[in-house]
Amino acid sequence: MTSPILELRSIDTYYGKIQALYGVDISINEGEIITLIGANGAGKSTTLMSICGVTPPRKGQVFFQGRDITRTSAEAIVAQGICQVPEGRLIFPGLTVTENLDMGAFLRNDRNGIRQDMERVFELFPILAERRRQAGGTLSGGEQQMLAIGRALMARPKLLLLDEPSMGLAPLVVRQIFDIIVQINKEEGTTIFLVEQNANLALKIGHRGYVMENGVITMEDDCATLLADDSVKKAYLGL
Repeated sequence: MTSPILELRSIDTYYGKIQALYGVDISINEGEIITLIGANGAGKSTTLMSICGVTPPRKGQVFFQGRDITRTSAEAIVAQGICQVPEGRLIFPGLTVTENLDMGAFLRNDRNGIRQDMERVFELFPILAERRRQAGGTLSGGEQQMLAIGRALMARPKLLLLDEPSMGLAPLVVRQIFDIIVQINKEEGTTIFLVEQNANLALKIGHRGYVMENGVITMEDDCATLLADDSVKKAYLGL
């Protein structure tokens, strides 16, 4: 049996004395889109930050491609192939689109490969090609989200972490973003861990899903089963 590309084992994460995650177990196989849904404040973003080394877990272990990365620095984690698109996008507003994309490749020195990957980003997001000399801060919210995803792709991630990519965006733009997420997964073979409050869309594009409540994983199943579950419908789908 193939080992998971990412595995969280009994993760406890704290902010000072306040515990945010309680014994979190998550397993992600290569090539999957895994979704993590839950209410605001449930601990979803903390889960991503525990993976990335921003808020290291106090207990438990994080394994990536079979190696323990629990105490690895954030920069080294990016170098190993994990890249996060943070909540709120956090692009560099004073830099141009091209400069923002270059920042995503800051650990690379293969200029030809970087140029090719930038052109691939422009293929995925044609509007960014049109805006390539425009400052990131002047882009619309949807365009900034596209830029944040494109910047992460410039690192050639094996695992892409997406934190609330639909936040603050119009429904039409959200659907466009989610279509691109599926395209990246299928065409690039990139494994994706999607944290999202829009449970309906997230579960429709994912392969398997986890439900988190108050820092605890309460459900795990394939996404179709979770979509049909009455408790999920009532709590997260408004049905």
